[in-house]
Amino acid sequence: MRITPLLRPFDGAGRTAAFLAAGVLVQLAAALVLAVPWLDGGPTRALSCLLALLAGFAVLGAATPVLTRMQRARFLGRRGVGIPAPGRRWSWRQVSYHLLFGPLLALGGACVLTLWAAAGAAASVYVWIWVLPPETRLGQAGYTTQAAYATVAGAAGLYAAAWLSSALQELDVRVAGARLGPSRTEQLARRVEDLTARRSEVVAATDAERRRIERDLHDGAQQRLVSLAVNLGLAKVTLGDLPDDARKVIDDAHREAKEAIEELSDLVRGLHPAVLEDRGLDAALSGLADRAPLPVGVRVDLPARPAPAIEAVAYFVVSEALANVVKHAEAARADVSVERRGGILLVVVSDDGVGGADFTGGTGLAGLAKRVASVDGTFSISSPAGGPTVVTVELPCAL
Repeated sequence: MRITPLLRPFDGAGRTAAFLAAGVLVQLAAALVLAVPWLDGGPTRALSCLLALLAGFAVLGAATPVLTRMQRARFLGRRGVGIPAPGRRWSWRQVSYHLLFGPLLALGGACVLTLWAAAGAAASVYVWIWVLPPETRLGQAGYTTQAAYATVAGAAGLYAAAWLSSALQELDVRVAGARLGPSRTEQLARRVEDLTARRSEVVAATDAERRRIERDLHDGAQQRLVSLAVNLGLAKVTLGDLPDDARKVIDDAHREAKEAIEELSDLVRGLHPAVLEDRGLDAALSGLADRAPLPVGVRVDLPARPAPAIEAVAYFVVSEALANVVKHAEAARADVSVERRGGILLVVVSDDGVGGADFTGGTGLAGLAKRVASVDGTFSISSPAGGPTVVTVELPCAL
């Protein structure tokens, strides 16, 4: 429904007035808590007055959780604003709202509601004045002129009440959000927890996607290449009367098919080796050691398998570290150790090479450090010139 500019200030005025009225009622409950000792005349001596005040404040503090829930229900039901529950059931911030800010806002709300009533009565004077007996109206000389002034003043009062209601409502929302909701520290802590949980979900989803791609490549493209290589091999054996040029083409295609199978196998293992998912870190790392062109000692001491995302990171740490050993370290031997210490999965890869490795130089170790950091792990490397090089990674097993 389209609202004319003249009536736009009154859009939602009824909901705003109901919101303010509910605030006055809720705050009256808090006021009654403080007024109980004074209902029967109250104490007369200074000490008794002080004790009565302290008792009222103590009762108000005890009632703070209830009053806070009432106010939060008011904001949600009347304004559609959800104030998150604070981390603690009781705090001085909440008490300050019910003891200071709430009464002031309720007083402002009562004044605005009174203005609504008075302005409405004045603006509608021409309506209800006819309810009076005729002799009463006729007995007031110039009542029509006075009614005109009252109508104008009432209309102005209605506009003022609409503006004040909206302003007071917004002020109440801001103050309540700051005083009744979680503190800034609690909000930051919740934000950190939320971001941590979302990052864990992203890491888990990424790892699951890697496993899906690995299965698709292994069961699809790799099997097709194997079938192609087998058929080419059979062609070489069975088609003995082929020209030399045709035989050479088949030989080249057969060799390239086998090389493609090998490259695809390496790619699949790099994405997520099937043995890691089926048999765990011990078997997967032993496979890495067997394929390495130098002796690699592997020691895995795990009472139970860690989370799949942590297993994947640990595997790639060892895989990348051993690849760097083969490419750059000029080492004669490497050793891999994986063990659990409390809530930490400790991964250590060492070699007896020339040293001098630096993960800050933009090498593969830098990407490895980022991969470790994605699961809140820590990455460190010791690689003095002349060796040895020791890569140490700590991964949280609780992820």
